[in-house]
Amino acid sequence: MSTVGILVNPRSGSDVRRLLTSAGSSTIEDKISILRRVIHGATESGAEHLVLTRDPFSIARRATENLQLPLKVALLDLPLHHTERDSVDAAQAVRDAGCGAVVSLGGDGTNRALALGWPDAPLIPLSTGTNNAFPFHVEPTVAGMAAGLIATGAVDLLAHSARAKVVAVEVHGGDLDAPGRATRQDTDLALIDAIAVDDPYVGSLELFDPETIKIGVFTRADPAAIGFSGLAGTVLSCTPDEERGVVLEFAPPSRNPARIVRAALAPGWFASVGLARTDYVDLETPVEVAGPCLLAFDGERSRRLHPSQTASLRVVRQGPRVIDVGAVVHSGARSGAFDEGMRD
Repeated sequence: MSTVGILVNPRSGSDVRRLLTSAGSSTIEDKISILRRVIHGATESGAEHLVLTRDPFSIARRATENLQLPLKVALLDLPLHHTERDSVDAAQAVRDAGCGAVVSLGGDGTNRALALGWPDAPLIPLSTGTNNAFPFHVEPTVAGMAAGLIATGAVDLLAHSARAKVVAVEVHGGDLDAPGRATRQDTDLALIDAIAVDDPYVGSLELFDPETIKIGVFTRADPAAIGFSGLAGTVLSCTPDEERGVVLEFAPPSRNPARIVRAALAPGWFASVGLARTDYVDLETPVEVAGPCLLAFDGERSRRLHPSQTASLRVVRQGPRVIDVGAVVHSGARSGAFDEGMRD
């Protein structure tokens, strides 16, 4: 297998938070530049095939045309829905194409959709979105090199990657919110956090109101992060490697809760949040949430729980297999993967 897949969310880094906060933007030209660097790095590391899906802004086509590289490129045509389903479908298509490694361009929401489509994807997530607790910042050329080394088998995947934690969500009872679903139980996931909010509007353009936040379950908590993971990290620390998560019960700041913390819930946007309880939660231990409320996954309102519904939130290590880019290229260097030849 010498095939590398690349998933690009053309809308990452361009949502409503650009209007409401100081968040920066990731332009189409930025994504084309990143994609080209990934491709060059993967080719230099031995990748022979590249699989992408076509997008409304022709990012994949523009990045791959006139490459002049010894690389076969497949641009898959998939139906577009202009929702997260596009990323879910793209992940499934790239998996079915036999890719040995996949590079994603997006934020937490993009990678969450990818995980829904390909739960154990061998993944290098590059940050081009707003909520970037899950993807990381690394030079795309080096990310492509690592993807190529993994896809060709020059470096062992299992020795240089680890399954990510996710919040597994099971919804029970009532009529499910999503159309076309006939069962009374449904599943979902979050990569970083699942938050219950007392808010009637899934599509609200407002950021989260600290008065309405009820409870949150986190796979990681880091005060150096932006968003709810950063908020959780101000009171409890939890790394991606730890075999546990964090649960926070919130209280409206107006009601004089036991503790109030100040945190950056979006780039350049701070809020005071009240806390009633903070604790660690073991893997597989359910945290129960009752409707009515909204469930937000990785910073985005996703679904409504009606009064007759409940949700069970569990931190489990069943997410994508995240590739350690630095460890991969170091291993490749030690094995001579970058040698063109040796002179006496």
